[in-house]
Amino acid sequence: MNKKEMTKKHFITCSVMVVLVIISTLNISSVKGSKTDVQPIAKPVVYTAAPLFNNTFSTAKSVLKNTDAADDYSFANEALPINDAGVNRRLQQSLHKHGFRFVGSNILQMKALELFPIIEPILKAYGIPEDFKYVPLVESGLDGGISSKGAKGIWQFMPGTARTYGLKVGHGVDERTNVRKSTIAACKYIKELYVEFNSWTLAAAAYNNGEIKMEKAIRRQNEDNYFLMHLNKETASYVYNLIAMKQIIIQPGRYGYRSYLKPPELLAFN
Repeated sequence: MNKKEMTKKHFITCSVMVVLVIISTLNISSVKGSKTDVQPIAKPVVYTAAPLFNNTFSTAKSVLKNTDAADDYSFANEALPINDAGVNRRLQQSLHKHGFRFVGSNILQMKALELFPIIEPILKAYGIPEDFKYVPLVESGLDGGISSKGAKGIWQFMPGTARTYGLKVGHGVDERTNVRKSTIAACKYIKELYVEFNSWTLAAAAYNNGEIKMEKAIRRQNEDNYFLMHLNKETASYVYNLIAMKQIIIQPGRYGYRSYLKPPELLAFN
């Protein structure tokens, strides 16, 4: 091979190498530019299921509180399952029983007007829902009388229970008739019942029936929704009566009573 042929072959080899370098450069640039068009891998979406029930009841049959004030059939913000025919029937019976045509007197409104200003601030101080102020109306009609079983005062304390919660009973002294002191005792008792049952409705029922009997009923029936339980006649109607009492106090005209005006709040002294 002469010198001319060698030079020509070297030139061709170099040209091929240059072309390969150019092609390689173009491919690299194309790959880099294509990165902007690559779609990111979508991250999986995780959904958190909402709780089925609130702390009011453990059953799905309870309903949310009605926001219409005219039909606020609730106790301590725990609503009735009024779509249940049996529940609705018992509610209507209690409303009828507490209407003016049946009671024939405004004594309940007058007593409430006199004593609620004493009871309400004490309930608030102990973190007890205000609806518990209707308990004395149902328990004793706010007359402070003594029952055949020995319960006395507006909160109808038995002597032993009264002493347990700090009231003096005996030796000529009976603080069950003291509105302020007995309300404080009642708040202590009700708060303990709420801690035990985790429901203000059940706490109210246990106030009437006793916590031991309520515990047994819950275990026996495997049910902790008051409105769906089978209880003795008095306790079974107890919370319905509280709700009915609430209705006739806040809406007396609707149930045949003459409306009344609430005066400025009285000092909570007794």
